[in-house]
Amino acid sequence: MEITKLLAIGFFTLLCKECCAKFAPSTRGTAISFGQTNTDKEAIKSLLQKEADTWRSGDIEAHAACWTLRPYSRIIVSTQQGGAIDVPPEIMLKPPAAMVGQGGKAILSNFNMSINGDHAWVSHDEKSISKDGTANFSYEFRFLEKEAGEWKLVGQSIHPYIPKNQ
Repeated sequence: MEITKLLAIGFFTLLCKECCAKFAPSTRGTAISFGQTNTDKEAIKSLLQKEADTWRSGDIEAHAACWTLRPYSRIIVSTQQGGAIDVPPEIMLKPPAAMVGQGGKAILSNFNMSINGDHAWVSHDEKSISKDGTANFSYEFRFLEKEAGEWKLVGQSIHPYIPKNQ
């Protein structure tokens, strides 16, 4: 009986060590993903870039196609002053004209993903560059679901920051 317990403890310790080594992110700046195929990962990255691009170009119809609203959809945006804005998710489908089409570009990087079946959450960094060249930075968390085989956003949380080197 005692040897069985020791073997079980040894196996569990080895298993935990292997899992931690396999799943613990070792570096920032690389796309780290868990539980999905490369096809899912690339489809999600493509969708997120399309969502950013269509917002800036003012293509409201294409932007709305990136989203599906659920009763639990939510968009929270932190402010650099420590506040938070609870944005009505419907704005992603029908934004006021003054909010979209302002030009510029978004550079998305440092993707981390967890996909479980038809649900995913993603964290990434965004560098938004306005048409006059002003850069803004944010950490973003995105929540997605597959609908009819296509990934769609259902919620997000955006946290602007000022880089330490500025």
